[in-house]
Amino acid sequence: MKNIIEIKNLYKQFDKFVAVNKISFTVKQGELFAFLGTNGAGKSTVYDVKTNYRYICV
Repeated sequence: MKNIIEIKNLYKQFDKFVAVNKISFTVKQGELFAFLGTNGAGKSTVYDVKTNYRYICV
């Protein structure tokens, strides 16, 4: 199956705060995928970076 989402070594920093530190994952066509974590884990940041959401909504 082909990858429909692929993230490699994603890193995002806000000033001196590292929000996401080099995460990588793939989601293949037909797979069920959930992104779970505690508050402040970087889930929304990963989504925002991948979709450019924050830049669209400004």
